[in-house]
Amino acid sequence: MEPVVTAGLDGSPEGMAAARWAADEAERRKVALRLMHVWPNLAPEPVRAASEIDQNYWAKRLVRKAQAELQTRHPGLPIVGDLVADDAEDALVKAASESELTVLGSRGPTSAESYFLGSVSMAVVARATRPVVLVRPEPHEKGTSPASGDVVVTLKPHGPCDDLLAFAFEAAAARNVPLQVVHGRSLPLHAHTPWGVDHEVTKKITEEAHQQLGQVLRPWREKFPAVEPVDAVRLESPAEAVVRAAEGAGLLVVGRRKRRPSLAPRLGPVAHAALHHARCPVAVVPHD
Repeated sequence: MEPVVTAGLDGSPEGMAAARWAADEAERRKVALRLMHVWPNLAPEPVRAASEIDQNYWAKRLVRKAQAELQTRHPGLPIVGDLVADDAEDALVKAASESELTVLGSRGPTSAESYFLGSVSMAVVARATRPVVLVRPEPHEKGTSPASGDVVVTLKPHGPCDDLLAFAFEAAAARNVPLQVVHGRSLPLHAHTPWGVDHEVTKKITEEAHQQLGQVLRPWREKFPAVEPVDAVRLESPAEAVVRAAEGAGLLVVGRRKRRPSLAPRLGPVAHAALHHARCPVAVVPHD
């Protein structure tokens, strides 16, 4: 199959925001955009039928309307519509395995909506074997593309990070923006004293973390000389650090282990915090 960026369309403002973001990304990558609408009750396609009796008329109209708008914004971009009669989660997971990137809509970060992000989007993120981006509309202007800004990636220096850094560096290079590399680390018990935090301990922890990040980033600086990563060590939990780092970002990149213990949540605490609280688009990159 030819390289493609897939966007899931469901008729919502979030879905259209995802499609716009996906079109921008497909143009950057110089690949086609696939607009996918999945509905289990789609009727078999008749050989010939008038729109008045076409049971799939509204599904087709949804895709065609989005395609027309995006084609106007991106005249040279190949855009294909795809109607799939299947379970939405299964179809999108399969599409993700065939796509360079899959982009889905996400609801706004209010207290209730941020928890119930959408069972389909979250399930696809948790199961996909290739990167998935969740996008929500701008808070003040629904129907517009998310604002630009730095690419931010959260990193654990001792963990597997090649896939994560490859995605983040490529994204920053394609956008010609800085790359912020954030590492959150909770303070150990001995750093806390009756009169506050022991600054000697925090200084040592911070210096060690910067040194570790520097070693991890060195080969990537050589591979992407146009991208100057800026590493930031935050002495707080990784989940808190990722939410704080996402403020003002254009794209947040987090990792997800493909294989987790059977009783563990399918998403780790950092990815979970990012998806529920970050306002910018969030790319979840699976890794071993």
